[in-house]
Amino acid sequence: MRWSVIGGSGFVGGAVLKTLAGAGEEALPVRAPRVASAARTPLELLADADRQGAVVDLLARELAGSAVVVNAAGAAAPRSPESLQLTGANALLPVLIARACATAGVPRFVHLSSAAVQGHRPVLDESPDTAPFSPYSRSKALGERALRMIPPGGPEIISVRATSVQGIERPTTAALARFAASPLASVASPGTAPSPVASVDALAELVRTVGSHEGQLPQIVLQPWEGMTVRTVLEATGGTPLVLPRSLCRVVLRTGYTVSALLGERLHGSVRRVELMWFGQDQVAGWTAEEGVVLPSRVSSILEEAGARRRGRRQPRGSGQE
Repeated sequence: MRWSVIGGSGFVGGAVLKTLAGAGEEALPVRAPRVASAARTPLELLADADRQGAVVDLLARELAGSAVVVNAAGAAAPRSPESLQLTGANALLPVLIARACATAGVPRFVHLSSAAVQGHRPVLDESPDTAPFSPYSRSKALGERALRMIPPGGPEIISVRATSVQGIERPTTAALARFAASPLASVASPGTAPSPVASVDALAELVRTVGSHEGQLPQIVLQPWEGMTVRTVLEATGGTPLVLPRSLCRVVLRTGYTVSALLGERLHGSVRRVELMWFGQDQVAGWTAEEGVVLPSRVSSILEEAGARRRGRRQPRGSGQE
């Protein structure tokens, strides 16, 4: 069957195209249109989409003949301030794609969302419940909510919630390796909390699995845990993290969020990264466990290679768990 990957030139979209090609699937990249929106509610977003008929028609012509459309576009900017462009890329665009799929007769639409929509929840799950805490997470949550409000009759819509996705060419992963080697690398005692870091390879395979699944699918699928803890994440890159008292970490985080709020949430994304480094975040097993889906577990080897690159020694990829 034919796949169309919107945002195929990006980090995740490129990985999805590579995985599909490796599985013998016909997959074509589609350029994402640039759109903006001032919407703050799903109803306002849907009204914005009503005014974007020309964009929908253009997308529909490009997507015609596809069995599955994947939206890997959007603004991956957890530390970005609120803007019309952020809402447009992460909330309005998915709705426009869904409408284009309906016009073109595409049966399935896989939208790449983010686990950030559930914010500080101790356990991530596949429920529609969201608790966004920043401009980025609010924009992703708004997109999810609007997609669920689209009336039936169009494509089957599945939102895949990606966790903390790592890749050897991703600047975020290189930054993590540098931080792990610094004196600031630390975890909240005892350091055994599950970390939501996961590999882009696993995410791409999850997208392929969801898109090609022959049975009924849930509206939301969470990217599964790859087995790392907050401590082993830092150790994988060659770091030796300090173990800090949990009470101290909580005080620092409360202070950070307070200061960020006074600055218009400008630091929320950065503070959240520290929170995940210290405390991690647990998650349910979810749909993949129920279906017996086994995905590649490569984040450990990605982090090891990132650490080796930082130290100036290139390490062959694939040395981690498969």
